Amino acid sequence: MSAPLMHPEERDSPSTDLEKVAPREDEAAHAVDALVAEFDDPNIDRDQAVVGVLEDDSPYPEVRSAVANTDDPEMACSTLRAWVMGIVWAVIISGLNQFFHFRYPSVSISSLAAQLLSFPVGRLWARFMPNVHIFGHPLNPGPFAIKEHVLITIMATVGGPSAYATDIPAVQRFYYNQNYNFGYQWMMVMSTQLIGFSFGGILRRFLVSPPSMIWPVNLVTCALFNTLHSQTYAGIGERGGLSRGRFFFYAWLGSLCWYFFPGYLFQALSYFTWVCWIAPDNIVVNQLFGYKSGLGMSLITFDWSQITYIGSPLAAPWWAEANIFAGFVFFFWILTPALYYTNTWYSKYMPISSRTSYDNTGKEYNITRILTSHATLNLTAYQEYSPLFLSSTFALSYGLLFASMTATVTHAILFFRKQIWSQARRSLDQQPDIHARLMARYKPVPEWWYGAIFMAMFVMGVLTIELWPTEMPVWAFLLSLLISFVYVVPVGMIQAITNQQIGLNVITEFIGGYAIPGRPIAVMLFKTWGYITMFQALAFTADFKLGHYMKIPPRSMFWGQIVATAVAATTQLGVQVWVFNNIPDVCTPKQANGFICPGIEVFGTASFIWGVIGPQRQFAAGQLYHALTYFFILGAGLPVVAWLISRRWPNSFIRYVNFPLIFAGVGYIPPASALNYVPWAIVGFIFQFVIRRCYFSWWTKYNYVLSAALDSGVAISIIFIFFCLQYPANGAIGNHNVAKWWGNKVFLNTADGKNKPFLPLPESGSFGPASW
Repeated sequence: MSAPLMHPEERDSPSTDLEKVAPREDEAAHAVDALVAEFDDPNIDRDQAVVGVLEDDSPYPEVRSAVANTDDPEMACSTLRAWVMGIVWAVIISGLNQFFHFRYPSVSISSLAAQLLSFPVGRLWARFMPNVHIFGHPLNPGPFAIKEHVLITIMATVGGPSAYATDIPAVQRFYYNQNYNFGYQWMMVMSTQLIGFSFGGILRRFLVSPPSMIWPVNLVTCALFNTLHSQTYAGIGERGGLSRGRFFFYAWLGSLCWYFFPGYLFQALSYFTWVCWIAPDNIVVNQLFGYKSGLGMSLITFDWSQITYIGSPLAAPWWAEANIFAGFVFFFWILTPALYYTNTWYSKYMPISSRTSYDNTGKEYNITRILTSHATLNLTAYQEYSPLFLSSTFALSYGLLFASMTATVTHAILFFRKQIWSQARRSLDQQPDIHARLMARYKPVPEWWYGAIFMAMFVMGVLTIELWPTEMPVWAFLLSLLISFVYVVPVGMIQAITNQQIGLNVITEFIGGYAIPGRPIAVMLFKTWGYITMFQALAFTADFKLGHYMKIPPRSMFWGQIVATAVAATTQLGVQVWVFNNIPDVCTPKQANGFICPGIEVFGTASFIWGVIGPQRQFAAGQLYHALTYFFILGAGLPVVAWLISRRWPNSFIRYVNFPLIFAGVGYIPPASALNYVPWAIVGFIFQFVIRRCYFSWWTKYNYVLSAALDSGVAISIIFIFFCLQYPANGAIGNHNVAKWWGNKVFLNTADGKNKPFLPLPESGSFGPASW
């Protein structure tokens, strides 16, 4: 029986040089006991650590089950083939993702799709491409190697998702009538994307080298790489049965075929609100059991894409999933109904859960009614129109994100201070982990390379805000970067252990709204540099860890990520310019082909709330949502309570309670809903607790392969459905009757599907305070 995945509160990275420890059980046990004594931590999983010492492998079974503890330094990696394929995929994938970023419903080509598509192309290249030399490099260096595949996949996806900053010029164009040239857009996007890269590189000793920084999401990717290339290693154990490759194929094929039902033919399987179908007009029942605008007590979905919307439940450790689900139950199944049915914040006049903002007549808030011609607040018009109202779940989500900010800092100081300090004093080659020792064979990336990237992108950012009328002062630019830098290590440690990231988008909007009030463009830029810098730093760091696990030379990783990011960002801006200039009625509700730009609408609305109206009119003393600011105090205090209890009772369950995770884990609501949390937790409990404890050998061999197979099967199925059935000829290839039958509309013909509030409007026609 295996113990749960350890986290930093339970096990700090040891400093003992394991190469000096003879592989005998008594000496291995002695070494582990020394580690326990060194870090004054009795909660280290001693048996698993001893196994790691004896096998010269990671002490974590999760890592051993997915990552090889061997390396071939002579294997091909940074080849001409890898660079050509990586850059081509970076252009194609980033361009397609940017194109569909403006469409609803959208389709996204994920890293798993890129990983799978790269494999047959690489094999075909190795088989048919002539073996000639170009500029001294062989065009066909031989069999397609796993290290080439890893580098290609990282290049293909490092800039794959739509760059966050591309929404800024789009919002300026459609909401503020500002259309600056391509130079402004390119410098802004490059600066926001690559400053984070420099942060990640500088701080890699905290987030990559320590063996306790696991990054569970990479284990799924490693398992798929090793399965595709038929890698074998000690971590999979001696269990018989299907090979991992055959198991992957069967699971992948089943996932691909099954998704046609919840994704196209029978969408009620995705929104399986069976209780609401029985009582479609009962508002309370629909608010409690609904998935569209309810609290999701129906529990079940048959759509893997809904289950994995917030991340694969087969990748995160159960203790982390339990924290998140406990937070969900308390805040959204207990506190939210209490707030809603007591009509706190006039919530009964709105749906209980919604991502839309409302005015005092229950309609979507019309922000254009309170803007001046210079895109600033018209205070008179605002006072004549309406305050801005949020649904109960939307409002509460702001409070939880406030709490997560202070909880992260307090938690890091109390629980991670020893590890942060010890890592600050150690270099990479002092790490005892087998993977770090294998990586020590390769030349590291000099620190000044990252410093040079930072300085270049910093200058580019300053030029962006100074050469164009952004109304953003340089001191605000520095403040936004400081916020990211302060949070990147504690947030990164939490993500590396739990697979969950605490976002800074709301707190940067909050600070920016106070720091530079009444300047929506400046607030958008402040939020982007403050939030996406940390996001990019951790995205690059996750790739660093993937390269660490797969033994990719660090300098190849550095140049691959830099070049691919620049290529992808430039491609996305070019696609965006083409879309805006060539698609009629783009970013308007009447656009015929669905290019209504929902992401840009959300981004623009946020700029109105935080940049035009401002947080002082939403959260200051005397304002409607002022009570939510007390979550800052709550977030700062609860980790202190947990720490004190853990010191008094070190073996109690409190050591598994992680308040930053509890607060931030439910931060995807909205746009996520209970549909994405409840089935996710159920599946996580089955695989990460029950199967892991009772059938550990099966779990070790197949768990991460299963996750990769299900994810990639859904990704390929979505692409096929969209390009073959929905997009061509406005869906004429598919059967128009499919959308009209009972199974694709029953979940919409309910109070939940229609977003009905609990109360109708008062006789006066409006609700809310008399003045604001």
